[in-house]
Amino acid sequence: MAKKIQAVRGMRDILPDQTPLWQFVENTVRRVFQSYAYREIRTPIPEMTELFKRSIGEVTDIVEKEMYTFEDRNGDSLTLRPEGTAGCVRACMENGLLHNQVQRLWYLGPMFRHERPQKGRYRQFQQIGLETYGMSGPDIDLEVILVTARLWRELGIPGLELQINTLGTPEERKAYRSRLVDYLQAHRDELDDDSLRRLESNPLRILDSKNPDMASLIAGAPSLMDDLGEESRAHFGVITRGLKAAGVEYVVNTRLVRGLDYYSRTVFEWITDLLGAQGTVCAGGRYDGLVEQLGGRATPAIGFGMGVDRVVAVLEELDQQNSDGDPHAYLVLAGEQVQGPGMVLAESLRNALPGLRLQVNCGGGSFKSQFKKADRSGAEVALILGEDELQQQKAGIKWLREQREQLSVAHDELAEFLKEVIGE
Repeated sequence: MAKKIQAVRGMRDILPDQTPLWQFVENTVRRVFQSYAYREIRTPIPEMTELFKRSIGEVTDIVEKEMYTFEDRNGDSLTLRPEGTAGCVRACMENGLLHNQVQRLWYLGPMFRHERPQKGRYRQFQQIGLETYGMSGPDIDLEVILVTARLWRELGIPGLELQINTLGTPEERKAYRSRLVDYLQAHRDELDDDSLRRLESNPLRILDSKNPDMASLIAGAPSLMDDLGEESRAHFGVITRGLKAAGVEYVVNTRLVRGLDYYSRTVFEWITDLLGAQGTVCAGGRYDGLVEQLGGRATPAIGFGMGVDRVVAVLEELDQQNSDGDPHAYLVLAGEQVQGPGMVLAESLRNALPGLRLQVNCGGGSFKSQFKKADRSGAEVALILGEDELQQQKAGIKWLREQREQLSVAHDELAEFLKEVIGE
């Protein structure tokens, strides 16, 4: 017997019973983004490897250890995208969307990282991203954060904590980096191996260490806030005052950083305690230096990424169910003679009610077995079409979720009856 082929480790199937919750998240995101006039962009899954080396940095775990990189038949090095921002910037540069223009964009799709699989972390994961270009003021930073706050309300997710910080300008961060390195060098013997490696290449990321043994050392580190100039403080103040005015609670976390040089000023994360170590469900920030780093003209930009897998996991922890995939009605066909007319009736009902989810029994079966299928389908009602009903141009109505009297409804009145079932 041939060996069964299974899914690649760390990659999973999203099964039909699970997809309604995913669709709920995706549809909610689409609706919220459109309410702020953001437009969708779609980019390729593979990109030139050089794009990620230049954007993420060669001395990073993502580039060194986690990317799915391969050589194609032309000898080009390609990589399955590990994140969406770089590809979005590349697409905007290549297609002339940035110069003297303002863009509000979003995307949804699979990303790939060869990480150790665990709850909330997969090697193929769905990510939703939002990116804006051409706006340097704090007002767009505030809007981007407010978009995320609205998303949680629309999705019905309470209890997420918003953590925000400012990284200042590159010049301010350079001065801070010097003070931070001096502090860390003085405590070199307390650093773990990962921090020692980052001390020369990316010292700000040490502040983001999850090693509990280094918590007190990090807590005593100098604060970037002390190196901020008046303009950076004013920029951050507009955001914090705007959040208060909008009723969005937040925590200023001065240890919240981004290690890459193109990040500046605003950074933020939304945190949950429902997923253990994988607590960040959304992270964003201003990256004014990335477009120039990739060969374009200096362009202000801010955006965020949100892991759909983690958002769905939070909804599952909250025991949120979504039955939008279940049919509203199930058409029981009693006898071979009614199968053809039954299909025609079903098509006419779908024409009259575009929002109707109607499942027709296919494959025959006894009256009893069809009703079992109807019940398992999750439908609210069963429509019954037998030879007598066909002759009378009527359909029987049996309620499957409530104790209500069985009805008989004329074919030309069925659409009006089903409007009430589907809530139109």
